[in-house]
Amino acid sequence: MESFYRTHQYLRANINAPVRRQLLDEIDWSQRLIGIKGSRGVGKTTFLLQIANERYGDNPGCLYINFNNLYFANHSLIDFAKEFCNRGGKTLLIDQTFKYGNWSAELRQCYYECPELQIIFTASSVMRLIDENKDLHDIVQVYNLRGFSFREYINLKTGLELPSFTLNEILSNHEEIASKLLERVNPLEYFGKYLEHGYYPFFLEKRIFSENLLKTMNMMMEVDILFIKQIELKYLSKIRKLLYLIMQSSPSQANVSQLAAEIQTSRATIMNYIKYLKDARLLNTLYGEGDDYPKKPKVVYAHNTNLMHAVLHDGVNRDDERKTFLYNTLHSRHKVNIGKHGSDFCLDGMLQIKYDNQSQYRHNTKTWFAVDALSVEHKHEVPLWLLGFLY
Repeated sequence: MESFYRTHQYLRANINAPVRRQLLDEIDWSQRLIGIKGSRGVGKTTFLLQIANERYGDNPGCLYINFNNLYFANHSLIDFAKEFCNRGGKTLLIDQTFKYGNWSAELRQCYYECPELQIIFTASSVMRLIDENKDLHDIVQVYNLRGFSFREYINLKTGLELPSFTLNEILSNHEEIASKLLERVNPLEYFGKYLEHGYYPFFLEKRIFSENLLKTMNMMMEVDILFIKQIELKYLSKIRKLLYLIMQSSPSQANVSQLAAEIQTSRATIMNYIKYLKDARLLNTLYGEGDDYPKKPKVVYAHNTNLMHAVLHDGVNRDDERKTFLYNTLHSRHKVNIGKHGSDFCLDGMLQIKYDNQSQYRHNTKTWFAVDALSVEHKHEVPLWLLGFLY
């Protein structure tokens, strides 16, 4: 146990977390079992250590553990948790949960046998903690940790502490909000760089970002899809090829029959693979209102623009890039479906929004336009970059 405390103190003291993640303010800390889901590379480990530093400091009642530790190859989580509680422990922060064979059943056991213990654990984005998990569905509170928002990226690069805004606040008062932000920063100075490399926190590391991201993408497929979903390794090449083919034309309608022919598999398998790639946060799928998997999506997007830049060696189409950003940022707070009446997206079954690359006069429109410009001039328009302040 002492070695775990030493590791905990070392990691806390050496954490590189220059940006405070907004999710820290959204979690209900009264819950005793909290799952933090997120794709590989978005900073789940760092987030756990931020929790340790911000909420507990030097308090020995909090302990970070990682199931990478070979100790857990021959010791059970429930026994460790009981010993921790006997020493006065109150909060366990558990990382790499999927690497422990009986993790969900023992988390439930800990929940009932250690009533004074709070457990906060990380989970891959492909893990279904509620829908498909009979051990946890009724006791766990799940939150999603996303990559950096454009706001978080600006705060990191400038040292500012710019606030986030709800979509309603932005649409109702975007002129005043944008004006105040522009007094402090020129967002377009950072927007292109964010779209290229700002979503994943590991851009801070002294390594080639694109190579690091490609490595991360392959780990998503090899571990988060094959290992966790228990898919045979021989199918990896088909999943990789499917991702590449879709990324070449995204955002676009998925021609499932053509993809099935190119990859030499069935239409049903293609739909399963697209779902796995979506769960791993490599793709986003856009459906009509009321539709969902296993139906074919109307449009398939890259999950975020950084992925487009890593894969598309001949360059990224600017409008496709901006639409992908718009979907990704709107999806963080709203249910997004295919738009109606010529718009790109329908939010929460009500609001229509469309990307546009220039400001122009619009008469009595029922659609909001996200305009790729520093500021806008007409009603029913909002600067595209400002929607990067939703979280």
